[in-house]
Amino acid sequence: MNASLFTSCVVDALFPNVPIAMTEVLERFGVNVLLPEEQVCCGQPTLNSGYREASRKVLINQIEAFKDADYIVGAAGSCTATFKEYAHFFKDDPQYRALAEDLSKRTFEFTQFLHYELGLTDVGATLNAKVTYHRSCHMSRILKEKQTPFIMMNYVKGLEYVELPHIENCCGFGGTFSVKEPLISNAMVTEKMNDVISTGAEILISADMACLMNIGGKFNREGKKIKIMHIAEVLNHDVDESRIQSLVHA
Repeated sequence: MNASLFTSCVVDALFPNVPIAMTEVLERFGVNVLLPEEQVCCGQPTLNSGYREASRKVLINQIEAFKDADYIVGAAGSCTATFKEYAHFFKDDPQYRALAEDLSKRTFEFTQFLHYELGLTDVGATLNAKVTYHRSCHMSRILKEKQTPFIMMNYVKGLEYVELPHIENCCGFGGTFSVKEPLISNAMVTEKMNDVISTGAEILISADMACLMNIGGKFNREGKKIKIMHIAEVLNHDVDESRIQSLVHA
């Protein structure tokens, strides 16, 4: 089975450890991981700003970059959700409609792919820590995935999970929203920071590094401490190879 990684701009530029973790997890389960060099931004910032036609060239580039992939596995719930929306964007385009629909069907966020396509729950990871989880808006509201990160975390040995108050609330990043509405954005991330602090968690986990960057940045500016981890890093932490073998051959 081949899977092509869709890394997203933030992850590619600032958090290369995330696709490394994704690759190592996938390869343990026999997936051949590819990284199309032609991939660029998914087009979300310009699409969300209303520049739909101006985004067309970028979207077409992505369709072409991933057209031969068996599966497309996204590092970010938000960008994965944007890929899913390509089918709607090109619904009246005779040249790209079918390709966009096919792209949408083959695209999964990382934990979705592990659980729905590979049938996994326990990937052999251990993380002895008290954690909480930020559920990103785009992943839960647009991609409509609220379960798979929690299913996978439930099988991480040693992990003590504390639910985040107001888990449905946005962190205030929202891409260009944080630039256009800095005062509102700051109020939202301040609330999120305080909710994280209230859990007593040592680690904040999410499937979107943009959110973790925003929340972690707020902690840093306030002189407070929190460790941030992408869900792929959690699932790749202190892996017990004997558990992996038993899963693979089950």
